[in-house]
Amino acid sequence: MSELMPAAFIGHGNPMNALDHNRYTEAWTTFGASIPKPKAVLVISAHWYVNITAITAMTCPRTIHDFYGFPQPLFEVEYPAPGDPELAQRVIDVVEPTYVGLDADSWGIDHGTWSVLVHMFPEADVPVLQLSINAELPFDFHFNLGAKLHELRREGVLILGSGNVVHNLRLIDWHSAGEGKDWAHRFDDATRDIMTSDAAKLGTASAHADYGLAVPTPDHFLPLAYVAGLSAAANTPTTTLIDGYEMGSLSMTAYELAGA
Repeated sequence: MSELMPAAFIGHGNPMNALDHNRYTEAWTTFGASIPKPKAVLVISAHWYVNITAITAMTCPRTIHDFYGFPQPLFEVEYPAPGDPELAQRVIDVVEPTYVGLDADSWGIDHGTWSVLVHMFPEADVPVLQLSINAELPFDFHFNLGAKLHELRREGVLILGSGNVVHNLRLIDWHSAGEGKDWAHRFDDATRDIMTSDAAKLGTASAHADYGLAVPTPDHFLPLAYVAGLSAAANTPTTTLIDGYEMGSLSMTAYELAGA
């Protein structure tokens, strides 16, 4: 395949989005229906944040319910998409000499992935792989690794980052449905300016005055670095797929990197 498969960053937010139908899930559904059916989906999820760079390499990845305190129907969701061990090895080859370990049994498909894919590909008929976020390595490593994944887009692989540009659980306001605090808007707007003009400058977001509030931990922000790297490699800015805020301190902004 010579054409580029699109790529995207999804602000996945509340796990209940897996069961809900709202403007965000409708946007994810529309995106999935609007692109060519991928050979596979490679997801960088905020919820596989560990001390090693690894890729899932099992034939039948399990559905991981990595949360607590939610209604029982959410724990009953299964997303039985197949894996693709051969593609996992291909990822390793593409990013050499960067080390990526093969994970044959420890992880699977976490809610940062399946809560989105149940809307994009509800039949679970597209193979799914996850690439971990190495918590010990800096922003530039993740940006550069994302750029190296560019070649996979020519092979029909849809690459998704799943996290949130603004993600501060300690400052959640349960009475602010559909709203964001002023600082959340400022940081989200500044990030959008970068992503829609020159994603190679995403690293400068850490100097923003509101970065500490918006990104108290890097796990949910770093998936965006991978899509920024893809954007830079393609020399194509991303566009906003949908935006919005929830509970004051969560941004639901999603970005699309067009195919070609």
